[in-house]
Amino acid sequence: MSLDRGIVVKSTGSWYLLSVSNLPEGEKIKARIKGRFRLHGLPLTNPVAVGDEVEFERLSDGTGMIKKILPRKNYVVRQSPRKKHGLHLMAANIDQAVLIVTIREPNLKQGFIDRYLLMTEPYNIPVALVFNKADVYDEGDMGVYEYLRAIYENIGYSVLLTSVVSGIGLEQFRSILQGKISLLSGQSGVGKSSLINAIQPSLQLKTGTLSGYSGKGQHTTTFAEMYALDFGGQIIDTPGIKTLSFNHLEPLDVAHNFREFFALSSQCRFGGSCLHRSEPGCAVKEAVESGQISELRYLSYLTLLEETESQNYWERRKDY
Repeated sequence: MSLDRGIVVKSTGSWYLLSVSNLPEGEKIKARIKGRFRLHGLPLTNPVAVGDEVEFERLSDGTGMIKKILPRKNYVVRQSPRKKHGLHLMAANIDQAVLIVTIREPNLKQGFIDRYLLMTEPYNIPVALVFNKADVYDEGDMGVYEYLRAIYENIGYSVLLTSVVSGIGLEQFRSILQGKISLLSGQSGVGKSSLINAIQPSLQLKTGTLSGYSGKGQHTTTFAEMYALDFGGQIIDTPGIKTLSFNHLEPLDVAHNFREFFALSSQCRFGGSCLHRSEPGCAVKEAVESGQISELRYLSYLTLLEETESQNYWERRKDY
């Protein structure tokens, strides 16, 4: 039996849409998967992700049956928002991740940025941070933006300021997406769909408004989906993220994936086993005290470390 190859361009959880090179442009094959897949022995709530290259069998009704997932060059995974013991694949085989945030409407939670970077850092995925809705920032907001920009650029992340209303940063936003496969993420209400529509109006993605009661965004993207860009490249648009947790990480994973901490860990008295908390001779704590490492980042780290340790070791591995 010969199998065809395709790339997953949409995932709804129960079926997948495949782009196949030998089909007329724009045509896709609807496919499903048989069997269960795991990631390093841990259960997945969605065994196939947008961006995955797969081999599938064509069925008589015109649909496909996915038989094999080809090796991934990378992937982005998070704790399932619905099943605390499961993992959810957000995307695979990407060139970069782009996180859309805003200082206000809704108000920024800086710790969310660090959670997102903890999700991408283990796989060496480049990340760009896009601060959107610049048109509503006052002088104080701009001060917060400049402060955060300095923190994240100093440790090697790209930072960009944008506004759909005023047009600030839109050309630069286009340029960072051009020619690459980019995962676009953000909490609901940050204007992700509006940004995409601004650089490629033909997509006309649905946009939403903030809830007047909660001040939080309304979900406008339902499923992860890949779109081709007219100016070259593809984007994977994902549903708005409410929270990020990590049931698959150990405390040392957290320590090693704060990149500026890891760079200094060889100078700690306990080297790579140092958790940078109460250990004597810790180079990271000294760097925080001297201002070389951001205290904000360090506080985020301590929160994530405590959260990871509070999850029972065996519970995180319970087979569901």
